[in-house]
Amino acid sequence: MRYPIVIERGDDTHAYGVVVPDLPGCFSAGDTLDEAYVMAKEAVEGWLECAIDDGEAIPEPSSMESVAKIDEYQGWILGTVDVDLSKLSDKSERVNITLPKRVLHRLDGLATRNGDTRSGYIAHLVLSAS
Repeated sequence: MRYPIVIERGDDTHAYGVVVPDLPGCFSAGDTLDEAYVMAKEAVEGWLECAIDDGEAIPEPSSMESVAKIDEYQGWILGTVDVDLSKLSDKSERVNITLPKRVLHRLDGLATRNGDTRSGYIAHLVLSAS
């Protein structure tokens, strides 16, 4: 999905401010215009991930034309952030990994002690590390 963003110009003492009109409360900033785009993508991905975790609907992106017409953002820089929703999906996918037998044995023991399956335990570790 490609979400329109609007960027308020920065200067020597102010960062570039980013707003994502389609995602309420989603904003970011960067010291440079390039950094503002990078941080905007991170903010959008974080907003969408939280919405998915909370079971909320994902808003469809507005057209660039409709965002460009919003009075509040006249004179701001108009851009987009492209987000791959499949990377945020909770749909299970079967994978094949190779681990040394001793590592697999330890993994299974940790999973069992935590009342989880091997896959569930791996997912829990990854999600809690981010």
